[in-house]
Amino acid sequence: MPAFCGKLGGRLNAAPPATDDPAVSSHPDFDPPRWLRGAHLQSILPSFPGRRPLVERRARPLLAASRELLLDCGDGVRLQAFHAAAPPAARAACRAPGRPTAVLLHGWEGSARSLYVLSLAQALLENGHDVVRLNLRDHGDTHHLNRDLFHSCRLPEVVGAVRRLQALMPAQPLALAGFSLGGNFMLRVAAEAPAAGLRIARAIGISPVLHPATSMDALETGPAIYRRYFIHKWTRSLRRKQAAWPGEFEFGDLLSSGDLRRMTHELVSRHSGFGEVADYFDGYAITGGRLAGLQVPSTIVAALDDPIIPAVDLPRLARPPALRVVTTATGGHCGFFDRWSGPGWVDRFVVAELARDPA
Repeated sequence: MPAFCGKLGGRLNAAPPATDDPAVSSHPDFDPPRWLRGAHLQSILPSFPGRRPLVERRARPLLAASRELLLDCGDGVRLQAFHAAAPPAARAACRAPGRPTAVLLHGWEGSARSLYVLSLAQALLENGHDVVRLNLRDHGDTHHLNRDLFHSCRLPEVVGAVRRLQALMPAQPLALAGFSLGGNFMLRVAAEAPAAGLRIARAIGISPVLHPATSMDALETGPAIYRRYFIHKWTRSLRRKQAAWPGEFEFGDLLSSGDLRRMTHELVSRHSGFGEVADYFDGYAITGGRLAGLQVPSTIVAALDDPIIPAVDLPRLARPPALRVVTTATGGHCGFFDRWSGPGWVDRFVVAELARDPA
């Protein structure tokens, strides 16, 4: 694996040999200091408000260079994205005139301004990549763009967004990277790439949702802080949707129920086209045969102590030759922090992955 250029410095060791079981394929390089250890600390840090001034200060070049795109995704759907071109000096320093454009996707109820997205985007920009930060439907400030409600089986519009980006930027291939639900989406897009006519150089899912039913159980039985966090953000999003489309939505007492499973059941039955929650969950799971036909070189990064996406589902993944699964003993959910500020381990890992020769 090549050394980093630009401001990252250092070198990641080569990945350990693959094993028959992705759940025990470990990456020893992630070794955070003692004060940054622990699944819950690692899981909370990605969105901890106290980090925002530090991350946004480091991401000033990215934010200054970003330009809004409203992408026509087909069927009247529009998704918002922000494109930033790498500075010529970064391209020259990294000898990267043909590096792929990195398309980044946030997790559920995150956005293109999520701290983990900004941190990775700035690291990629410094290393010669153009960067696109995509917003899912009803995420960020986009509730007014599309009438129908977001749900996690809306894969065609994300495929459509990537197809439109490919048309707008035909000179370079695209690389996809996503966090949590965004990682799940990007891996599904990669699996659809040949049929959809997409030219994808590589795909990376960081703590991707594996099977939603397992994650729902983990949220219901685990520490209440995660459940309350998602309910708060989801409720706020639904209120914004209701305000953006007066007369179209009436969520009523559902907004004050505080019951994640009930909210999921009622919104799935009303707005997703699925009769049963189990069918809806299966619709966006990436376990079983969902990735069996994957041809795009792809990597899943997962922590074995993730409290939201349990590692128990890792052995249920199909194992096509194009898929590499990297696990760490700790790291929590979308954490992988080995320092308080600057590009963290997962930022450096993704930069290195995108510099790898295609499989």
